[in-house]
Amino acid sequence: MKITIFNEEYAVDLKKLNLSYNQFKSLPAKIGNLCNLEKINLSYNQFKSLPAKFDKLINLQNINLSANKFQSLPSVICNLYNLQKLNLSYNDFKSFPAEIFNLSNLKNLDLSGNEFKSLPAEICNLHNLQNLNLSYNKFESLPAEICNLHNLQELFLSNNQFVSLPAEICNLHNLQKLNIENNEFKSLPAEICNLRNLQNLGLGFNQFESLPAEICNLCNLKYLDLSNNQLQNLAAEIGNLINLQELYLFNNQLQSLPAEIGNLINLITLNLWSNQLQSLPAEISNLINLLTLNLNYNQLQSLPAEILNIKNKLSIVESSYDINNLNIDNEILIFSELNNKLINLPFNIKEIWLKSNIKKCDIKLPFNCVIKYY
Repeated sequence: MKITIFNEEYAVDLKKLNLSYNQFKSLPAKIGNLCNLEKINLSYNQFKSLPAKFDKLINLQNINLSANKFQSLPSVICNLYNLQKLNLSYNDFKSFPAEIFNLSNLKNLDLSGNEFKSLPAEICNLHNLQNLNLSYNKFESLPAEICNLHNLQELFLSNNQFVSLPAEICNLHNLQKLNIENNEFKSLPAEICNLRNLQNLGLGFNQFESLPAEICNLCNLKYLDLSNNQLQNLAAEIGNLINLQELYLFNNQLQSLPAEIGNLINLITLNLWSNQLQSLPAEISNLINLLTLNLNYNQLQSLPAEILNIKNKLSIVESSYDINNLNIDNEILIFSELNNKLINLPFNIKEIWLKSNIKKCDIKLPFNCVIKYY
């Protein structure tokens, strides 16, 4: 495919250029004439290098080189001092490009999907960095110098080979999002409790056997994912996370929940799918903002009567007249009374809970759906 836009007079004023999802292997030297270009997207091509004139694009702020064939950072990029966002994800990098540390104005750096094994201490030179994505590499540790990235707001470390975090991570006082999913963590440094601005914490697919006590002091946390671990119990201190809105605990080994779960009055989503729960605490009725409660694949024999205090759109239907208002994603229905026949139930319904004093009525059950009583 031939690129002809650079011969047009109006191209001089071009500010955005998107050449993604093509088969390009090279750019013409005339690319350097686009002196007002601020954003260029070259992702999903077959580039291995960039032309020397590329360094004439001194107004570039955003470069996307994702999903190409780069094995090393093109040296021409290192002269683009106005660059704020650089995406090098899913290329063929094995060693860290030291030249990148010259880009002192960089705010967003995506290095995910490569084969990096170590992060140089010089990462601290990128003191304006706000978002750093190191996911899907082969990292085993972080340098202590990462603590100097005082402006960092989002750090993605998922799908690597980490077993621990440096204690110095506590100095990232502006960090709002931390994702360390799909690693080999069994514990967290005690100092993580100092990340008071943290709102989103992803700990799924690790080897945690209990709730890390340190995270219970993260009072601004809104999202917590501890799914796919080996949790056998949930510490009472979970109740300290009063601003939590989403809590994912599915695919663990939990047998019970602490009464303090009821302190999480801002919780909107609680996913307990695939555990070993035999009962729920009555305090769960305090979760008045809950919209989604997933209890599938547990060992529940009863539900607390107080659960009916949760109105909203939870899978609780107080009368069969409400059946037409069901959320199509619901898999559990709870009825406090039945006034007519139940037919045309959504096919995805797995359990129907009836109050024990409800008289039997005609219910046409979907396939594999069962009736239980509370």
